[in-house]
Amino acid sequence: MRTEIKSKHAVVSKAPYMLYMAFVDMRNFLQFVPEDKRQGITADYDTITAVVQGFNIGVRISERVPYSRIDFVDNGAPFNFTVSMHFDSTGEPDKTDFSIELSADLNLMMKMMLGSKLQEGLDRMVDGLAAVSEGRMPEGIDPSMYPEGFGK
Repeated sequence: MRTEIKSKHAVVSKAPYMLYMAFVDMRNFLQFVPEDKRQGITADYDTITAVVQGFNIGVRISERVPYSRIDFVDNGAPFNFTVSMHFDSTGEPDKTDFSIELSADLNLMMKMMLGSKLQEGLDRMVDGLAAVSEGRMPEGIDPSMYPEGFGK
């Protein structure tokens, strides 16, 4: 059963091209994983793979629409999914309307267990990116876990 989840929208205090460039290379995601947790995680320009509780989970960029959208697909995950990040202009030069869409093949039990958690997770990512763009640490994040200068 295909499940579609759309995050909330938030205005991020960065130009669309700046956000796009931060997400376009999967190696950039490694900086957000604490050093002591990076074992078993590999990344190149198009893919990132990790071993989580004995399962190989991978994500691959399937399409890049410069400065507007990046589409990700599963690459060895336990279920099929796609994620689209949208970087839309707000009409202001240094602001972006940011949102995320998830489409996943979840059976009824998985949908019942994960549906609200996935919605909450997407919304937290959007809120977190908006907070970081304004120099604030996202709610519930321990700043000591991230590289110096993160959130500034």
